[in-house]
Amino acid sequence: MKFGYARVSTKDQSLALQKDALSKEGCTEIYEEKASGKNAERPELQKMLAQLRKDDLVVVWKLDRLGRSLQDLVRLMSFFQEKEVGFRSLQDHIDTTTPVGRLNFHLFAALAEFERDIISERTKAGLAAARARGRKGGRPKGLSKKAKDKARLAESLYTENERSIPEICDHIGVSKSTLYRYLRSRGVEIGKEKE
Repeated sequence: MKFGYARVSTKDQSLALQKDALSKEGCTEIYEEKASGKNAERPELQKMLAQLRKDDLVVVWKLDRLGRSLQDLVRLMSFFQEKEVGFRSLQDHIDTTTPVGRLNFHLFAALAEFERDIISERTKAGLAAARARGRKGGRPKGLSKKAKDKARLAESLYTENERSIPEICDHIGVSKSTLYRYLRSRGVEIGKEKE
C-alpha cells in the first residue's frame, strides 16, 4: 500500500501542491499535517507510522516535509528499514526501494554522523583549550548575587516560623527544592516540613 505524508508549517499554507503530487504518485491514503517541523507533536505522522506493514511505501513530496532534521530523517529511515517499508521522496529523487536510492540515503546518514562527530570534537577541543588557560566550563559554583539575596530572605522567613513552606515559596517565587537549597547554603537546619 502507498501512504502519502504531506505537511506544511503554518495554518496559512496550502497542502494542495503536495496532495496533488502524492495522488498522482498513486498514494491510496494521504496523511495531512499543519505543524511546524520543530513541533514534536505530529499526530498524523504517528498515525501513519502505526499503519505501516511490510512492503508498504511511504511517499513524501520533499524530505523536509517528513523530518525535522537529518537525524530525525535517519531515525525514521531506520524505522522503515526495520518494518521493511520503502520510502520515496519525489522532489529529492530518493527511492529506498532501489539500490541507488538506498545508497543515496546512507550517504546522507553518514554525513549526519560525520557532522555530529565534528561538533563533538570541536566542543572537546574548546574545553581542553579553556582548561589549559585555567578556565573551567560549566555553571559557576555557588549562588548568584540575586540568589544570595533570596537565600537571606528565605532564611529570615523560615526562622521566623510564621509561614508555611508553600507560603514562603510563593512569597519568594521559587520552588520547594530551590528554597531548601537556599536554606542549606545559609547553613539553616531544616526541620519537619511546615504545611
